[in-house]
Amino acid sequence: MLSVPRLEDLGSIAGRSVLVRVDFNVPLTAGSGSGADAGPMIADDLRIRAALPTLRWLQRQGATVTACTHLGRPLGAADPSCSVEPVRRRLAELAPGVELLENLRFDPGETDNDPAFVERLVAGHDAYVNDAFGASHRAHASIVGPPRHLPSAAGRLLAREVEVLGGLRNSPRRPFVAVLGGAKVSDKLGVIDALVGMVDALVIGGAMCFTFLKAQGRRVGSSLCEDSMVPRCRELLEGATAIHLPSDLTALGPGGVPGDPDAGGEVRQVGVDVPDGWMGVDIGPGSAAAFGDVIHEAQTVLWNGPMGVFEDPRFGGGTGAVAAAMAETRAFTVVGGGDSAAAARRFGVDRDADHVSTGGGAALELIENGDLPGLAALRG
Repeated sequence: MLSVPRLEDLGSIAGRSVLVRVDFNVPLTAGSGSGADAGPMIADDLRIRAALPTLRWLQRQGATVTACTHLGRPLGAADPSCSVEPVRRRLAELAPGVELLENLRFDPGETDNDPAFVERLVAGHDAYVNDAFGASHRAHASIVGPPRHLPSAAGRLLAREVEVLGGLRNSPRRPFVAVLGGAKVSDKLGVIDALVGMVDALVIGGAMCFTFLKAQGRRVGSSLCEDSMVPRCRELLEGATAIHLPSDLTALGPGGVPGDPDAGGEVRQVGVDVPDGWMGVDIGPGSAAAFGDVIHEAQTVLWNGPMGVFEDPRFGGGTGAVAAAMAETRAFTVVGGGDSAAAARRFGVDRDADHVSTGGGAALELIENGDLPGLAALRG
């Protein structure tokens, strides 16, 4: 069973300085007005609030706490649009007394895992805590460097991710069903290969389903399809795992643009074959019902990736149906971060899930590989 050192393993930290790597890569919007409201503002502070149990526990133990995070993609140089200042203001409201360093990625040493940058980062600190699960699949300086210099442990958030996702790999209640969506098979081939050997059923929707459907000899019209992946999908379909594909689809006619209802284009339900010039953009109602049945029969469900372009109200039916089934089932349910977590929030079922991961890419890599660079560093 995958394990990491916990906060309690640090021993007494009263009067000590603790560096905490958090994932405060929050969405920002343009500010309005003047003064403090003139710059970027936080659109969703979920990631800040998710770190509060760790930060507050450390403070209660008498530690001086300094947090550090990346924000956006500043490419190794200072960029005012990626400053953590709006995050710092919100953190001061939620966890007074916790200091927040400036964006780690303002220094190229962060992504280069530069030892000199690590030494500057840990200087003056007595212990290190990693609570940034969403960044722990990156071998960046702030993730893998500090454990080489300081006593280190996983924060509450990261430890819970390891407990839940590690449990999916090693001891899920069965039947274990994985529901995968998203755009490209190539992006998730590694985790698909891993899941085929773990799950009792694999449900595939989203744009990636069209590569599988083409492997079955179906017509996909103008739908997104990776022709280079068709042979591999055919191999997977010939394997022993039960793979469930859509039996009907919601399609958008010529001239239409997913995400832009004003662009026009006819919307209709089609069978499993998409007419020439049309684009499949969601699973159909029959598929949504069938996928829901598979979810209801499970004891453990992992959901990663939407079933269609759910941001467009014309094509949210499939994702909404999966979200509803996840909320209604008695199974242990895990939402794998990223677009799935956004969809769960959009359809108001995020609080019904047993676990919503804070890292889409990290969650998939942990399931695929059984470990992450950030976790291995803590154990080392």
